[in-house]
Amino acid sequence: MKNTTDPITLAYSVDSDDLFMFYALLEGKIDTKGFVFEHQRHDTMALNELAVTEAVDITAVSIRAYADLSDNYLLLPHGGSIGVNYGPLVLSWKALSPEDLSGKKISIPGFSTTAYLVFKLICPDFIPEVIPITPFGRTFAALQDHMVDAAVVIHEGNLTYKKRGFHKVLDLGQWWWQETGLPLPLGGNVIRKSLGAGKIAVISDLLRQSIAYALDHRDEVIDYLLAREIRDDPALNDRTLLDRYLNLYANRDTLEYPEAARTGIIELFRRGYEAGIIKKPVIVEFAP
Repeated sequence: MKNTTDPITLAYSVDSDDLFMFYALLEGKIDTKGFVFEHQRHDTMALNELAVTEAVDITAVSIRAYADLSDNYLLLPHGGSIGVNYGPLVLSWKALSPEDLSGKKISIPGFSTTAYLVFKLICPDFIPEVIPITPFGRTFAALQDHMVDAAVVIHEGNLTYKKRGFHKVLDLGQWWWQETGLPLPLGGNVIRKSLGAGKIAVISDLLRQSIAYALDHRDEVIDYLLAREIRDDPALNDRTLLDRYLNLYANRDTLEYPEAARTGIIELFRRGYEAGIIKKPVIVEFAP
């Protein structure tokens, strides 16, 4: 077990909503009660893999990945990315219907992502091609060059696809809402159980404070993100776009999972297990 003075490894994605959440910790805006946080950033698939090996104390993960982590990690009750009748998009380089996707080669951000799980529920027999979300332009390049027939996109590029000339085939969050009447829980933060109940409670509260700070100082954090986050894709370096993206995935629901979102997590795992995509039933345990 770590001592209080040992660094707490905190890993999160290259998406702006994650840095938004942890800005206050990274920049010393809140009292960390003697805890020192070691920040790491990776793409979504890499984060999921780090947690599988317990290589980090706290990490952002796809909600789907928690199904493989529940023996060693608790799901934190805050920090969720939740789509309420919206979510990742399936985009194509030519007009397609959802029915056309069967048997097609489609890029995904990783097999342990929620987007893959939901799309697999919709279209069980597509041919997956893993393209990590960094660099951001890589997925669109694969579409532009017709290397794939369609792409499941989970980052801010969902807001720019029309300008690029691509077509929306499917919104996974809308499909989920129509199927279940529940929001789609896409990502969340987990904390290692072996830290112990006392540390987990204090650290969880610090993370909640960090999210609250960002929500209460939104313009300050957006200025910081625009100054720091120089994306490989110039289309993503835009204040209006960033504001829209944060409205979707870093909002008051991020401060605490609503009950409907918690139910959505349970339903997602149930359907994934029944479809044979998740290999065992999952008991969801939340930290305080």
